[in-house]
Amino acid sequence: MSKSVLFSFVTLVFLLSFKTPSKTPYANNTIAAAHPLASLAGKKIFSQGGNAFDAAVAAGFALAVVEPSMSGIGGRLQAIYREASGEVGGVDASTQVPMKYQPTNEKYASGYQTIGIPGVVAGLLKLHKEHGVLPLRKVMQPAIQLAKKGYSILPGEALRQQLAKKDFSEYEGTVAHFLNTDGTSFQTGDLVIQKTLAQTLKQIALKGKAGFYEGEIAQKMVSDIQSHGGVLTLDDLKNYQALNAEVLEGNFQGNKILSLHLPSYGAITIQILQILDQLKSSDSEEKWAYHVGEATALAYSYRKHLTHRDSLAKIISYDQASLWAKQIEENQLKLVAENLDQMPASWVASRGHTSHLTAADEEGNVVSLTQTVGPNMGSKVASKELGFLYAVTLGGYLGEYKPGDRSNSHISPTLFMKGDQVTLALGAAGGSRIVTAVTQVAHRYFAQNYDINKALFLPRVFPFQDSLWIEDHEEVQEFNANFDDKVFPFKLIQEKARFGRVHAIAFDSINQAWIGAADPDWEGTVESFRSN
Repeated sequence: MSKSVLFSFVTLVFLLSFKTPSKTPYANNTIAAAHPLASLAGKKIFSQGGNAFDAAVAAGFALAVVEPSMSGIGGRLQAIYREASGEVGGVDASTQVPMKYQPTNEKYASGYQTIGIPGVVAGLLKLHKEHGVLPLRKVMQPAIQLAKKGYSILPGEALRQQLAKKDFSEYEGTVAHFLNTDGTSFQTGDLVIQKTLAQTLKQIALKGKAGFYEGEIAQKMVSDIQSHGGVLTLDDLKNYQALNAEVLEGNFQGNKILSLHLPSYGAITIQILQILDQLKSSDSEEKWAYHVGEATALAYSYRKHLTHRDSLAKIISYDQASLWAKQIEENQLKLVAENLDQMPASWVASRGHTSHLTAADEEGNVVSLTQTVGPNMGSKVASKELGFLYAVTLGGYLGEYKPGDRSNSHISPTLFMKGDQVTLALGAAGGSRIVTAVTQVAHRYFAQNYDINKALFLPRVFPFQDSLWIEDHEEVQEFNANFDDKVFPFKLIQEKARFGRVHAIAFDSINQAWIGAADPDWEGTVESFRSN
């Protein structure tokens, strides 16, 4: 063997003795979503080279097909994200009040009079256009295929549609798309095919925003809604824009909290956590439930003040949180129960109908996204020629608004960061229990040091009027907190999913990996994909 050949051989052995470094900073791509088929849609997009934004958009459109009682393309959306580059931002795609709307004292819980300008499509497309890497057609293909070829309806979705049957049976389009030909509701396991919705989704995939907010689809929306007493116009649709949301900051357990200002309720998420952060024994079993209840009740009393900048500054002030924490510890917090008759119906609804997903990828992109048509099956109205349900925006359910306003809600997608690293990303479904679900899971995870799945499993509390509601259904075997009805009257609630449904992703610093978690009270799942 010549010296040159020997040298080349030794050099090769030397180089091969070193482990090839990972091509990406994180070990895996992960998505946690409220329906197994949405999670699989996200995983498929990861496998095709898509990033977390592509996966989140694919899952969002998939949820619109397979979980229509909770969210859809006729609804509203809020999202927060952190790009691999370090940029943090948010998307406001809430439903908006049409310009010809005239406020009225008459209240509507469903029907054409409740329909505003849909935001989900604009929101998902904004995320994709500004941050995605795959073509839109490829990202939307899983949702289109689910609508075209059908899916087996899960027990929860079947039940929710059955419960709404009496309310939507008067709407021709809803009957056509959400009942069998004999007038019966879908049953668990039925194959549900939505060819009309598939055609609507195809137009969005081909033409983008203009395929929904202009042209044939827009004309069909307006024609149907106006012919039944609604006020939506072509100009309303054409002028609608998904906006950059205002990101608010706070501090909790050495992490930066990042959540969204109105129309999201991220400010009170920050407020609750900053109060808990300064309560000396809020992580102990003896005080946990009481402290969470008090901090939440206080924060919820500030919901009506979120529109004022001075009030907002106080609400998210860490120093002010310290004063509130002291009042709680000294039993000096004197809250007066709010008048139920003066609250929007969504604030006191027994259930909240919303869907949440969280996605993270190997490059470090993270997306936390919540979308909804709330309440159950939204307005109960679906246009016969389009195949999707519209959200409730008008009529008082979310509050009173004027033309051009965007509807506020308890939606609160949230990120936690330590330095430049996202440590936890989460959000929830559940109406007024969204904020409490987010804050309590975060507290369990960071302050009580439970792993993310256990943090989701442990039961939650919710202060309502003069008592503390406590999650107490069969699956709950433990509650690391004690209760004293002399200190805080409580009520046991034996109902699954009543206290919010969280889908989260946490960072595993040892393995440089993302760990997903799906709420055990729901039918959602976690999917991961490794490209190297």
